[in-house]
Amino acid sequence: MSTQNIETDLQVVCLAGGVGGAKLAHGLAQIIPPENLTIIVNTGDDFVHCGLTICPDLDTVLYTLAAKANSVTGWGRVDESWQAMSAVRELGGPDWFNLGDLDLGLHLTRAHLLGQGQTLTHVTRHLCQQWGVDVTLLPMCDAPAPTTIISPDEHRYPFQEWFVKEKWQPVVQAVHLPDTARATPQVMQAIENSDVIIFAPSNPFVSLDPILNAYPVRSMITDLPQAVVAVSPIISGEAVKGPAAKLLQELGHESSAAGVARYFDDLLDGFVYDVQDADSPTAVSLTQLDLPLLCTDTMMLTSSDRARLAREVIDFVTSLL
Repeated sequence: MSTQNIETDLQVVCLAGGVGGAKLAHGLAQIIPPENLTIIVNTGDDFVHCGLTICPDLDTVLYTLAAKANSVTGWGRVDESWQAMSAVRELGGPDWFNLGDLDLGLHLTRAHLLGQGQTLTHVTRHLCQQWGVDVTLLPMCDAPAPTTIISPDEHRYPFQEWFVKEKWQPVVQAVHLPDTARATPQVMQAIENSDVIIFAPSNPFVSLDPILNAYPVRSMITDLPQAVVAVSPIISGEAVKGPAAKLLQELGHESSAAGVARYFDDLLDGFVYDVQDADSPTAVSLTQLDLPLLCTDTMMLTSSDRARLAREVIDFVTSLL
């Protein structure tokens, strides 16, 4: 991965999940020396499918950092094929979650290494080494910590069934996160040693909250003196991708950048929102939070966009130190 490193001794931690998180992680990886950057990724959407441990957020970030991501779909591998899943469908197997042939290669390797007793953290390090990803990429937990979606009729959906099988259409009454989630020692050490923590433009409820819920991440971020900033995943009241706006509405929050800032307000030292909201009621709401703000173009359509936004975020958070 080519980089244009900024001159910084800051230790930067980015909490990420989903496509938005992967894009900002890639932007940060382009400008920050790899030894100064740690990406902590949500594993609340991990699940077992066809007997294999699938880590959708972790894999999306890994594929993006390794320049192997499908830029059209935002998930999966570029130049993918689907013969294995076609055979699963032909045999009446579970085909609602599509796994490409190249993608299966990763899942099979992960299953093999996990079966040998390696932790998810160590397996992820191995995969990064194989693909030349130099930044530190960490799953939030080594043990399963599944996110569950609860509907108004109290039906409990495993996250991927709600998100993929049901196309995130059922109304959400609550997002349940397990009480047993524990951050890995590597995650705790990265947070303890950090100068800056960035919340990527990821879904607050199903990408970032699971990381914060992994004990003791939230309390560490609250108690330690790092500068913490978040980048809004909401622009003009809509999510750039995925169900963030829908979840904000259904869980009783304002579906706007201001709603996201207010949700995380007790953790934040600064907030980044999109220029499309500059002259909107959202901007007025944000100024009422008494929180340092950066208004900029947060859309990351190209690799250069990602690096530009990452640089602006780093400059902003540095000004808060």
